[in-house]
Order: sequence, then C-alpha cells, then structure tokens
Amino acid sequence: MANVEERIKALGLILPQPLKAPPGVVFPFRFIRVSGTRAFISGHGPTNADGSVAAPFGKVGRDISLEQAQTAARLTALAILGSLQRALGDLDRIGAWNRVFGMVNSAPGFNRQPQVINGFSDLILDVFGPTTGAHARSAVGMAELPFDIPVEIEAEVELVA
Repeated sequence: MANVEERIKALGLILPQPLKAPPGVVFPFRFIRVSGTRAFISGHGPTNADGSVAAPFGKVGRDISLEQAQTAARLTALAILGSLQRALGDLDRIGAWNRVFGMVNSAPGFNRQPQVINGFSDLILDVFGPTTGAHARSAVGMAELPFDIPVEIEAEVELVA
C-alpha cells in the first residue's frame, strides 16, 4: 500500500511519541533491531500520544473488559508503528508483517486472548491492507506483564529496499 503514513492520517490515527520510561526504569535494549531485510520489534505496550504508558492497568477479565483490552491492543499497534517510523524513517519500507506475538495480562479463567489481540491485527490490516498487513500470530495469556499493562506485543516485519 503506497504511503502508509497518509493512510494513518486518513484513518484519524496518531503515532505516539517515544515511550517515557517510568521513574527508575532503564531499557538496556533496542525497541527495533534491524538485521538485513528484517526488523525485530521488542515487546511494546499501550502508549498515550505523549509517550506515557496508557491506562487502564490490571488483568483482563477482572479489572479490564474485553473492549478495553482491545483498545489497549490498538494503542500498542500505534506504539509499534511509532517506533518503526522512528527506526526506519519511512513506514513504506515495510513489505510484509511476518509474525506477531501477543501477550495478555489475564485473570484466571480468561481465555479470549485472540479477541484481545484482534485489536492489534485489525489496525495493522486497516493501515497496511490485506497483503502487506497479513501476519502469522500467537495470542497467549500471561500471569503478569510489566507495569501491570494489559497487553504486550512483539513482532517481526520484512523490509523492502
């Protein structure tokens, strides 16, 4: 899809600023690691436009509804796109979304992780279209996630010259 950033704007989406680490937290890794024709995307969580970690916090199925968790997954997609834009300089360099690994901070008994991560997948498909945006995916429940965020997602994309 030509000019991904124009599509983002047309959809009324805003890419957030870089993540502001909570006090006392240091990230000793890169959020995006480019190696050859691939970009490996470290785990991201939901981020506000200013780069702060987005609420709500807690476990999906206890503290957070399915709908709120889907919104968190959408915010996570925007955070990842912001990181990719900063690292690559141009989101049109993404030729394919290879894989996505979605983690959901799940309350005991909550088993709708795939529906939560659909918030991410739907946004990526809206932005990149059904060919470039198509991806392999896993969605799993976790006992805890950093900073009590409801969703964390990592991914890998294929780059074009």
